[in-house]
Amino acid sequence: MRARLTLLAGGRPADPDDPSADAAYARALARGEPQAARCFMARNLPTVLGIARRLLRDEAEAEDAAQDVFVKVWKNAHRWEPGRAKFDTWVGRIAINTCYDRLRRRREASGEDLPERADGAAGADDLLGAEAGARRVRGALASLPERQRLALELCHFQEHTNIEAAEMMEISIEAVESLLARGRRALRAALAGEADELIADLAASRGEEA
Repeated sequence: MRARLTLLAGGRPADPDDPSADAAYARALARGEPQAARCFMARNLPTVLGIARRLLRDEAEAEDAAQDVFVKVWKNAHRWEPGRAKFDTWVGRIAINTCYDRLRRRREASGEDLPERADGAAGADDLLGAEAGARRVRGALASLPERQRLALELCHFQEHTNIEAAEMMEISIEAVESLLARGRRALRAALAGEADELIADLAASRGEEA
């Protein structure tokens, strides 16, 4: 399950649902406080890595992208404005945009046409479990359009709300709901009606969310 509570310098809790704590967390990151950096690793790194692995399908590149995101957050934390979006949502948006930039450069370097974001195909998550069910889900997820995969990653595996996912992906809530519905329909069709059970088993095998 997503971490909902971490610590700022001095051991004070930084709850993502508490705007004042969110602001204190952002200020601590902007100042480069070591405890705030450790807090980022516990609080935000799982989400950032999940997004990067889902979109980039390369562990080394996902880790590089996560480092890029941390640097961007650290350099721009002072720009975050309370009330416009939760800090974690803002971090997620940076992670998504960082991955899309890397995908764009990859496709340009390979000479491939850059597809529209909503229809670009993403590959399998190489870190998913090795169980037969997990492999089946991995293959089915690999066949989904990129945005459907990302919506499922955010809302199912990371348990973000549709509102949070919409803010991260910079689309409407209705668009997120549509992506989720289409993604789930495609998975059920590909997995012959076993999608819900297999995905639940997959989430448990990752040791993250059930």
